[in-house]
Amino acid sequence: MRPGSGSRCVDLPRFDCRRRILLGAWLLAALTLLARAVEVQVVESSEWRERARMQQQMASAVPAPRGTIYDRDGTPLAVSRERYEVSIDADQLQDRVAVRAALVNLLGFTPRRAGELTDPARDWIVVPGRFEPSVRPGLEGLQGVHLRRELRRDYPYETLMAGILGRVVEERGAGGIEQNFEELLTGHPGRSVVARDSHGRPIPGQTVQVEAPRAGGDVHLTIDLDLQEIGHQALTEAITETGARGGDLIVTDPRTGEILAMVSIDGESAGTLSGINTPYEPGSTLKPFTVAALLESGKARLVDEIEIGDGRWTVNGRTLTDDHADTTRLSLADALRVSSNVGVAKAALVLTPGEQYEALRDFGFGVRTGVPLPGESAGILRRPREWSQPSPQSLAIGYEISVTPLQMAMAYGALANGGRLLEARLVSRVRAPDAPARHFPPQVIRKVVHGGVTGQISRVLVDVVDDGTGVEAQLGTISVAGKTGTSRVYGDGGYQKGRYFSSFVGYFPAEAPQLVIFVKLDSPTRGLYYGGATAAPVTRATMEAALAARQSPLDRGELLRLARRAPFVPRDRATETEPVRFAALDVTGGEAGPLSTPGDPVWVGPGEASVPDVSGLPLRVAVRHLHRLGFRVRVDDGGGGFTTDPEPGRRWAVGDTVRIVRTDR
Repeated sequence: MRPGSGSRCVDLPRFDCRRRILLGAWLLAALTLLARAVEVQVVESSEWRERARMQQQMASAVPAPRGTIYDRDGTPLAVSRERYEVSIDADQLQDRVAVRAALVNLLGFTPRRAGELTDPARDWIVVPGRFEPSVRPGLEGLQGVHLRRELRRDYPYETLMAGILGRVVEERGAGGIEQNFEELLTGHPGRSVVARDSHGRPIPGQTVQVEAPRAGGDVHLTIDLDLQEIGHQALTEAITETGARGGDLIVTDPRTGEILAMVSIDGESAGTLSGINTPYEPGSTLKPFTVAALLESGKARLVDEIEIGDGRWTVNGRTLTDDHADTTRLSLADALRVSSNVGVAKAALVLTPGEQYEALRDFGFGVRTGVPLPGESAGILRRPREWSQPSPQSLAIGYEISVTPLQMAMAYGALANGGRLLEARLVSRVRAPDAPARHFPPQVIRKVVHGGVTGQISRVLVDVVDDGTGVEAQLGTISVAGKTGTSRVYGDGGYQKGRYFSSFVGYFPAEAPQLVIFVKLDSPTRGLYYGGATAAPVTRATMEAALAARQSPLDRGELLRLARRAPFVPRDRATETEPVRFAALDVTGGEAGPLSTPGDPVWVGPGEASVPDVSGLPLRVAVRHLHRLGFRVRVDDGGGGFTTDPEPGRRWAVGDTVRIVRTDR
């Protein structure tokens, strides 16, 4: 080594050089480990602590129940039900006998099936089914048994309300109220933490809820569940009897605009909403609005006579005909009463296109009602500039216009309440979580015509039911105002041969209307297809059942007063040799008392009838059968089965009372 050259590894023995390299590597590794340890324990300590916690704990969302949907009386129509999924981890089972006993005693499994579910050869088993919350206390303390909470939407009256309520699909509302009020009904989920073992499996009993779920808000509908059931039954029976493809029935309160029942049936499905989303040409049920426009404008009076000739009139290339032409001249009132196409269309000639259009528009046609349901149609009411030459005559008798059943029901509500078109109300109030309830009071959209006009129209519509085309809607001592309609079905490029919409719209009592009832049948195939023969009887059946219902929105005291003041005899059925018998309306109505008393003149002529055996029928059907025979009916309180007093088969005087007696006492 030269002086001053320094020490180098190459100048040392090979063994000493390797030792220095190895020592340097060890020192470098130690420094690296030390630096990493400082980084992990000081710089990244919080991150690693969180990772360790996550390995030992598992955070999960706690589902929140959706809000409840109620009918007008507080009956739940859509509720969230708590259910539990039960799983078994065979490796964790410490007391297999206790778990098997719980499966048998709490969940209802057979001992053999319980043994299969706890078989040690199986790893993780999800027990079939979902179980009530009552099973939770007996299961959650068992090692190896795991519970998972679920919330399922339950519809106790799904067959009656499917279309209105909608569904919940993948935790979101789909259709109906569920969709329209999604934000209100949806709750806020909570959060829980579950302790896990070294294999990542949850440890029973080691769950901590760190944030409680908050339930969604509630929606209260104007629907009366009893009337909804009555309407569903009446419409279903009519579809079966007439062979119709489907139909719609709507019941409203003309004083408030509330929708009390809305039933739509398409084939065998009651989950449709054709009452708001399927317009149709109304035909003769539109004629009262043409006459109302004439009276309101001052261009015609009900006593004005119209020349109808032989019941055929060709105008602007279109020929109108009448089915009931037995005279060459009719007053405007009689033209409406017998539903003369020629008479009403000729009378409408004095209206300008603008007046005719505005009158129909003011009654709500061509405009959505605003009912809070998705998919509502506005129908079709073209502006006058889009009309053809025959359009004024077609519109006068209900063609070249399409309306929804709800639009028609609300328009008749305006005739019933003195000329005020009300907003269609399906929701009475909503309540958001931690907030006061929000109410939706009745809203008047506009004053369409004066009360004097509607009074004149109502008197004619009473005549329609008394001795016109709507006699099948007569209701004993209570007067009914209404109008029939029969229109051809349009589709696939033209009018369908042999297919008709048969409809009837009525309100009662005519003097002080409490209900408007709309009925439409799609293409009846058995018997007569006219609205008076098919739809009007459905209206009568609905009114009868509404009167018989123990819970009813009707003011029974007012009905009694009207029945006593002006007893009604159907003129078309009264003859000197055939006594008239009709429903005596005295079903007990709770605190309001009976609708009639033994002294009321509620039937004409002597007679007896055999008391039928109605014990196997639904209560409302039984009451209707007894009413049709002319008996008064009293229903005893209580539930369960029933029979009649006097007993079935006994001859009983028409007009006397038959009691429906509970058999479970």
